[in-house]
Amino acid sequence: MGNRESIMESEGKVFPGKTYTEAVLEPAYNEAKQHLLDAMMAINKAHLIMLKEQQLISQDEASQIATAIAHLDLDHLRHSSYTGEFEDLFFQVESQLQQHAGDVAGYLHLAKSRNDMGVTIYRMVLREKLLVTMQSGLQLRKQLLQFAEEHIHTLMIGYTHTQQAQPTTMAHYIMAVVDSLTRDIRRMTAAYHNCNRSSMGAAALTTSGFPIDRNRMKELLAFDELVENSYDAISGADYLGEVATSIKLAAINLGRVVQDLLLWCTQEFAAIKVASPYVQISSIMPQKRNPVSLEHMRALLSSCVGNADSVLAMMHNTPFGDIVDTEDDMQPYAWKSLELMDKIYRLLSVVVGTMDVNKEVLRKRTESSFATVTELADTLVRTDKLSFRTSHHIVSSVVKRAMAEGLAANEITWDLVNEKASEIIGRHLIMDRDTLAQALDPENFVQIRSLPGGPSPQEMIRMIQIRCHEQLALDQWLTESDHKSRTALQILDEVMREWGNP
Repeated sequence: MGNRESIMESEGKVFPGKTYTEAVLEPAYNEAKQHLLDAMMAINKAHLIMLKEQQLISQDEASQIATAIAHLDLDHLRHSSYTGEFEDLFFQVESQLQQHAGDVAGYLHLAKSRNDMGVTIYRMVLREKLLVTMQSGLQLRKQLLQFAEEHIHTLMIGYTHTQQAQPTTMAHYIMAVVDSLTRDIRRMTAAYHNCNRSSMGAAALTTSGFPIDRNRMKELLAFDELVENSYDAISGADYLGEVATSIKLAAINLGRVVQDLLLWCTQEFAAIKVASPYVQISSIMPQKRNPVSLEHMRALLSSCVGNADSVLAMMHNTPFGDIVDTEDDMQPYAWKSLELMDKIYRLLSVVVGTMDVNKEVLRKRTESSFATVTELADTLVRTDKLSFRTSHHIVSSVVKRAMAEGLAANEITWDLVNEKASEIIGRHLIMDRDTLAQALDPENFVQIRSLPGGPSPQEMIRMIQIRCHEQLALDQWLTESDHKSRTALQILDEVMREWGNP
C-alpha cells in the first residue's frame, strides 16, 4: 500500500478527514455550541422578521419557519458532540429546521450567507463578553475610589526609578490607578462601538439582488451602526483586533499595579496586608502568609497579553477577503482574554476592599526619608531668593553630610544647613529654624501641593468627587447598552411566539 493510500485508509476517504476533525472542526464546533448558538438563533429570527416585512415570504411561510425555530432543542445542541455528519453547527441547525418545516425552511437562507451571518454572530458575542468585562472593570473602579477616599491623609513615599522620590499619599497613588483604569475602560468603550456594527445584508460579499432591509436587521439585532461597504462587512477584522488591543493594554497597565502591591506586601515594605481569604500558607514554613491571589493575578494578566497577541498575530497577513473561517480560530483567544480580565477585575476589587494599610509605618518612613528635601530646596528659593540650581546644590550637600553621619531627614539641623550654605554662597541663610522644620515636614509637603492633580487632601477630595460623578455616567451607559441588546432579543422571541405554533 502506497503512502497516499495508507493516509486515506487512516483518515477516511470522505469529508471530514480524521485529523482535520480533531485539529479544526471538532474544536470549532465545541466553541460554537457553547458561545455562538444564541446569537445564531437571534439572527435567524431577525432575518425571518425582515423577510416577512419586505414581503419576500408570506405570513404562512414565516409562521412555519417560526414554529420550526420554536421546536429546536437548543439544550440538546449545546450538549451534542461533533459527528462529522454536518460541516459545522450552522448546517446542523439548518438541517433540523428543514426536518421541522420542510423545504419552506430554505427561505430562511434567502439573501443570507455564512459570511455576513458569521461575522455578525461574532460581533454579537464579542459585544456581550466585552460588556461583562467592562462591568467588572467599573466595579473595581468604584472600589478603588472608595479606597482612595479612606486614604486621603495616609502619607507614603512616592518612588521614581525605584528610589524614594517625594512624599505623597495612598489616595494620590490609587487615583493614578483609577485614571489609568478609566482610560482602559474608555478604550474598551471605543472598541465596543466599532464592534457593535452589523454586517447582515452583505451576504457572501456583494449584498443581494433581493430587496432586503439591512438597516432593519441592524435595528432588530440592537446594533448601533451598519458596516456599510459589503466587502468591508465580511473582510474587516479590525473590530476584533481593537478589542484585543484594548484588553492587552488594560492587562499591562493593571499588571504594573499588581507588581507594586506584591512588593508592598513584603515584610521589608510592610505597607499592606492582604486579608486571610486571599493568602495561602507554606507547607514547611509556619510564618508564611503568601499573597498568592496577587501572584495569580500577575500571571493571569500576562496570559491576557498573550491571548490578545495571538489574536493580532493570527490577523497578520490574512488576505483581505472572507475572514469567517479564520475567525473560528481567532475569536476564542479574544474570549479567553476578556474572561480572564473579568475575573481579575473582580478578584482585585475584593482584595483591595479587604486589605489593611499600615498607616503608621508609612508615616514614620516618610518622616525620616530624604524624600522631603525637594521642599527644602524650594523653600530656600522663597526665603533667600536663590536660584533653584543653587538651592539644589546646598540641599544636596546637606543630604550627603546627613547620610554620612547617619541622620534621618527629620534630624537635619539648622546649623548643618547654614554650614553648607556658607560653603557654597558665602553667607548664612535668612531661613529660620521653624521654616526649616516646616520644609522637612511631609504633611506640609503634601498639603501645599494643591495644584490640579497634586496630592493635597483638598485636591484629592475634588478629584474623587469628579470621578464618582463620571462613575455614574459610565454605569448608566453600560446599563443602557446591556438593556438595549437584551430587549432586542426579547422582542425577537415575542414575535416568534406570536407567529409560531409550538
